[in-house]
Amino acid sequence: MESKRDKDQEADCEKITAVLLKSRTGEFDLESILFLKLRGLGIHDLGCLGECMSLEKLDLSANNITNLAPLASLRLLSVLGLSANRISNLDPLRSCDSLQHLNLAGNIISSIESLHCLQPLRKLENIRLKDNTYNYSNPVCRNSAYRNTVLEMFPNIKVLDGERVVGRGSDLYQLCKDIDDTIKAGLYKNGQLVEHSDCKPWVEDNYWEIKRSNNAIIEEAYKQFNDVLHECRLLNNRATHVISQTERSMSLKKQPKQYAI
Repeated sequence: MESKRDKDQEADCEKITAVLLKSRTGEFDLESILFLKLRGLGIHDLGCLGECMSLEKLDLSANNITNLAPLASLRLLSVLGLSANRISNLDPLRSCDSLQHLNLAGNIISSIESLHCLQPLRKLENIRLKDNTYNYSNPVCRNSAYRNTVLEMFPNIKVLDGERVVGRGSDLYQLCKDIDDTIKAGLYKNGQLVEHSDCKPWVEDNYWEIKRSNNAIIEEAYKQFNDVLHECRLLNNRATHVISQTERSMSLKKQPKQYAI
């Protein structure tokens, strides 16, 4: 039966405590915690969270957090989810040197200047300040120059608000977006859907079918892979047999000896 103290703690998680962290992770030492999910618990005080020095991934979404000061000591933190809170000041994050992914959608960050403290984070490659899926945003996103300014501030950024901006796939993403916008614009005329009877497919019907390559190198790779897979199965069978024999032998040793009188 749960104690009254446990019930009270479960019902009220407004402040992060060592007891709360240990109960949710099963760790006895706060410095041993690597991953932590504290989503939607009504938290407004991060308490002793800064003592989790080894923390790498942290989800604090959908709480009532305003002060990020305890996060300043989390130097190994690489993924941080802070969406749907009440955050306006990001200064404590400037010392999170390992930060790569940061979700701040659904807060009250009001100006571009509020983001300047994140510029020293050289590993930061994914920032989200708005999320159309959940209708999360920040006041700063209403600025017409928001997107271009953020991209100039963070030259190493690869993904902004869920859209890839540089690297592999970025050009294709923009091309598909432009094509989609063009198609949507041409589908309607005076509010009516326009039918185009002369439209033809871009490619042949069987264009997207996957064809097995006849390349001898690939065929040889298939063969070698199947051989290795077969050997793995044989080793697994042998290991299972050895384990069962060992267990049987140990069970016989544990049986009490019987003597005939």
